[in-house]
Amino acid sequence: MNSVKNRNTATEASIASLHTSLLAGDLSGLDIIDRCLERVEKWDSRGPKLKAILAVNSQARDIAAQQDVQLAASQTLSGPLHGIPIMLKDNCNTSTMPTTAGSLALQAFTPARDSAVARRLTQAGAIILGKANLHEFALAGTTVSSLGGQTRNPYDLRRTPGGSSGGSGVAVAMDFCTVAIGTDTVNSIRSPASANCVTGLRPTRGLISRAGIIPVTHTQDTVGPMARTVADIARVMDVLAGYDPDDSVTAHCVGKTPSTYVDSLDPDAMRGRRLGILPTFQGSEERHEEVNHAMSEAVDVMRCAGAEVVIVDDPFLAADSLLNQLDIQKWEFRGCLNGYLQAEPDATVRSLADIIDSGRYHKSSLEAFLAQAETVTDRLQDLEYLRRLAAINDLRDRLFNHMAAQNLDAMIYPLQRCLVAPIEGSGQPERNGILAALTGFPALNVPAGFSKPTPQAPLGVPIGLDFLARPFDEPLLLGLGYAFEQLTGFRRPPILSD
Repeated sequence: MNSVKNRNTATEASIASLHTSLLAGDLSGLDIIDRCLERVEKWDSRGPKLKAILAVNSQARDIAAQQDVQLAASQTLSGPLHGIPIMLKDNCNTSTMPTTAGSLALQAFTPARDSAVARRLTQAGAIILGKANLHEFALAGTTVSSLGGQTRNPYDLRRTPGGSSGGSGVAVAMDFCTVAIGTDTVNSIRSPASANCVTGLRPTRGLISRAGIIPVTHTQDTVGPMARTVADIARVMDVLAGYDPDDSVTAHCVGKTPSTYVDSLDPDAMRGRRLGILPTFQGSEERHEEVNHAMSEAVDVMRCAGAEVVIVDDPFLAADSLLNQLDIQKWEFRGCLNGYLQAEPDATVRSLADIIDSGRYHKSSLEAFLAQAETVTDRLQDLEYLRRLAAINDLRDRLFNHMAAQNLDAMIYPLQRCLVAPIEGSGQPERNGILAALTGFPALNVPAGFSKPTPQAPLGVPIGLDFLARPFDEPLLLGLGYAFEQLTGFRRPPILSD
């Protein structure tokens, strides 16, 4: 059952449809893995060379073959993610592949133990197919690294794929896998979801364990799934959410997770909801017009589906000023990274200073930040850091108060106020992910349309919007995202994938 015809039936397939095909005998697990590997070879390694994948798991085919034998004997799936190919952002520890953060400085490093996320996925039957490129050390938004080079956006090869989890976003968009895992410190799951016409969830801080993930900050880091459908996000959340003693922040989620997130998938979830829209998260210049048009049409869809959309006009909630005045990456990065490296006996470098001294990192995008971060030796004595922590608490209260005062269920805004940046640009401008990152509120990014088609972008450039809700309101977010997805059907695969 390893025919090309059978493998082609898996195109853009969901977890549920793949399981239906496996149980019916229409596909084998090996068919699914081989098809993904063929696509990686065709589009990532050759052809346009998207450079989304850093490494492929040499054991993936053997695992699939073993699962096929088990399924044939028992007629029972081994777990809720049986046979599902998943790519991990390459800051998630894997004991069978290197974990590099995209850096030449860690090129030879293979951890002794899997990350908590990798363990939960494999215990659920998923097959870790490989490791995705990222903006090196997950520190910026264009997805370029010294090890993997520049990842390209498959909808417009002249553009970046967002970031820092850009390789994960491209892998899902191009059907190199069914699901990918990203991390999000400011924008890093939702930015590539928006730029690649897929769905990405930044969960409530403390809902999914970050143990075994190369960190940026203790305060802002999260890890979450990216997929082509909201239903697949829900199925993966059933596996990933929960307490882990190796990440003490997950103690906050005890008693706050549903028996299954899949029950949240209600096509009528918009009805009766009050949604707040932030005018400060949209631009007013010509470069903002296509995103603003997509948002306007999205609001019309929500209202027609029974939601009430109201304006939340607070000049303080301006993404750029929040990023400039409250982001704490510089203060926490050195301590978090050094702690991670020193806990890994096989790490090829032992500190941020070692990385800087090696010169084996992407200097043009990281040199200034790494130098600044290395100067922070005692952040708890730094008045600016302490001021920012206090201001973050005030921001969290301010957002809670807005939602309570206007009886809001969720907030909505475009993840990026303009189209995703060209490759030759100096960074990823005008992103709005900082609000969720600072407050710890969950945010789900869903496709919201495309810009006008051009010869370089025959479908147009993808545009995504965030739904943001109170902590541990992921069931509400998944319901809203699912309803919007069913009403609009904006997901389109790249022309390259035809």
